[in-house]
Amino acid sequence: MPRTGRPFSVRMANLGPLGWVSDRRGYRYQPTHPVTGRPWPPIPDRLLALWRELVGTPEPECCLVNSYRDGAKMGLHRDEDEEAQEVPVLSVSLGDAAIFRVGGLARRGPTVSLRLESGDLVLLAGASRRAYHGIDRILAGTSDLVPGGGRINLTLRRVSRPARA
Repeated sequence: MPRTGRPFSVRMANLGPLGWVSDRRGYRYQPTHPVTGRPWPPIPDRLLALWRELVGTPEPECCLVNSYRDGAKMGLHRDEDEEAQEVPVLSVSLGDAAIFRVGGLARRGPTVSLRLESGDLVLLAGASRRAYHGIDRILAGTSDLVPGGGRINLTLRRVSRPARA
């Protein structure tokens, strides 16, 4: 994490032309892996088809792959590192169920907790695009999809503003 240098409890990877990275320099999107210097693998066609069905255009530029093992969580945060704030964010849950917490535009505002099961989708669009949200906990053993247990979350997003026609 940029301020503390402590590792996230969630392991991360990326797919697509841009990947979200975090280090002492801060949060950012970049076209290559920060250690290997290689481009990120492409976003699978199946995920792009899901995006087109639910969001339409423009195409996503990043698919953040978060791997949660028992004990991992993601604190309340907003997805605000993207220029394209008007484009929704699409999240796909796979594996163990998780307790997802979502609030409003103020960090300390009221929140609601929802149980996300494997296969559930969350679409943050409109005003909810800037809502604070996070994962409070993983419900270990609720799925056998991920070898060794855990949850994988795929978050698709557009980073740059689309060119105007």
